[in-house]
Amino acid sequence: MEVGKHTRVTQFIILGLTEDPILCVVFFVIFLRICIVRIIILISSFPQLHTPMYLFLCHLVFADIWLSSSVIPVMLKAVLRKGISLPVAGCVAQLCAMVKFGTTECFLLASMAYDCYVAICSPLLYSTYMSPRICILIVELSYLDGYVNAWKFTGCLMSLSFCGPNQVDHFFCDFSPLLKLSCSDISFIEIIPSIFSESIIVVTVFVISLSYICILITVLKLRSAEGRHKAFSTCTSHLTAVTLYYGTITFIYVMPKSSYSTDQNRVVSLFYTLVIPMLNPLIYSLRNRDVKEALRKATIRLHS
Repeated sequence: MEVGKHTRVTQFIILGLTEDPILCVVFFVIFLRICIVRIIILISSFPQLHTPMYLFLCHLVFADIWLSSSVIPVMLKAVLRKGISLPVAGCVAQLCAMVKFGTTECFLLASMAYDCYVAICSPLLYSTYMSPRICILIVELSYLDGYVNAWKFTGCLMSLSFCGPNQVDHFFCDFSPLLKLSCSDISFIEIIPSIFSESIIVVTVFVISLSYICILITVLKLRSAEGRHKAFSTCTSHLTAVTLYYGTITFIYVMPKSSYSTDQNRVVSLFYTLVIPMLNPLIYSLRNRDVKEALRKATIRLHS
């Protein structure tokens, strides 16, 4: 089918992460281990972990798994074959999954910050403000916002025509590399997803920042050094996860594209799509007394 003087593109070729054969083998081994090795999900097995924070953490891990799973299979094939062909519909589906679960993670991190705020600043009203019904509603809204943002991205992508080169200079179907391959006018299309992404980042960062400002004010008023230490240790894991995640997505979706190279974009994308989802369960389990105790009991069960 002809579009002007060009042939309509029906598939894209993912070039992969690198052309170096040695690095290809190294990356394959590393990412295959990431696919296989996962932290044991303990939250549903132990009653002491049935709290709002662990409900949000459970869904955060779920979103992490889907986020990385939408990238890893295609990337592994691209690494082994030094490029892989994907139909346009497959690229759209991958982008949709990426945006949906990435956005959901933003709102879940903001929800966890609010949970910390209520637990530390209003402990007597915690059961009221963080009731099971409210927590489930917050989780549902997080997924709904993810669907809406994904719909915006995929809707914009599907409105474009691709009739020229079809080699995506990335290891997955990200929005910006696909825009470069379009033969349509992208001056307006590239603005819409950026506005939505930036607004989501601004809103969730505002909630997180405001929550921690209130937490800091409350903790500094505590007379007990032990109480201050306990309050700060409660938030350490969450702050670590927030810093890692928002640092990378801000680099990709907020900073001007001219300020970094394609190689830098690939490295940062690799970090937030694969490394952070692997680190989040470790961050929360290794620094959390309840999770470590549950893990110890699970280990005893396995060996008994």
